[in-house]
Amino acid sequence: MTAIHANLLLLLTALIWGCGFVAQRMGTDHVGPFTFNGVRFALGACVLIPVMLRVKMAPPAYLSKASAWKRYLLGGGLAGAALFAGATLQQIGIMTTTAGKAGFITGLYVVMVPLMGLAFKQRPGLGTWIGAVLAVAGMYLLSVTESFSLTPGDTFVLIGAVFWAVHVLVIGWLSPRMDPIRLAAAQFGACSVLSLIAAASTESITFSGLAGASGALLFSGLVSVGVAYTLQVVAQRQAKPAHAAIILSLEAAFAALAGWLFLNEILTMKEFLGCGLMLGGMLASQLRS
Repeated sequence: MTAIHANLLLLLTALIWGCGFVAQRMGTDHVGPFTFNGVRFALGACVLIPVMLRVKMAPPAYLSKASAWKRYLLGGGLAGAALFAGATLQQIGIMTTTAGKAGFITGLYVVMVPLMGLAFKQRPGLGTWIGAVLAVAGMYLLSVTESFSLTPGDTFVLIGAVFWAVHVLVIGWLSPRMDPIRLAAAQFGACSVLSLIAAASTESITFSGLAGASGALLFSGLVSVGVAYTLQVVAQRQAKPAHAAIILSLEAAFAALAGWLFLNEILTMKEFLGCGLMLGGMLASQLRS
């Protein structure tokens, strides 16, 4: 695979993830947020099972197979907990905001990750600080109301973006230590279990609701979670990290486009300018000082 092919796969991944916001928005009409996430991440884990069966796991020489599986369970549980928090807040927020706005606000995790690195004495480059300023300005134009407050839906998605950034840091720490496909399946499974436990306690799960959300669940679970993640893993073996981050940040733009095409969501000129500034901030954050 050439670098061009890898970049095209990453572009397809960003497109799928962007359209995934539309599916999530449509799913809120039929099932609660915990039920939706519980089912979609279970489907995503199922997609990876055939891949795991085909590729045998070879644990490091100093680890027994039992110890290796214990490491996957613990690592998957940690990553799955961060994924659960981010996905839950995003799904709750998207119930009262648009798919396009949710996509752009979620994309702020690209800026948050290097800023959180300050806690680990990692010095962000100039591009990160420029990106942060642009992102904050864009966030104001996109989401802050005349009463100088965020809408409830945007607030949930913004807090969710913090957990998405935490999730990226957790995965960055775990992925060099274990097989990425098995780690992905473990975290999807953990997120699904946590979501279904919460759904059983707080939501009414009905067959009619699941049937009504079936299309959105199948796309979100099989395509957005299972297939897109696999494409990302395959592509990033050849793509340059900076190129990959920039291409994947286009997920936000695709979310806005998909919301316009499929949900008739219209951005005002102020919101459109905010999206532009946020996208510029996401791209600038990938620049080196």
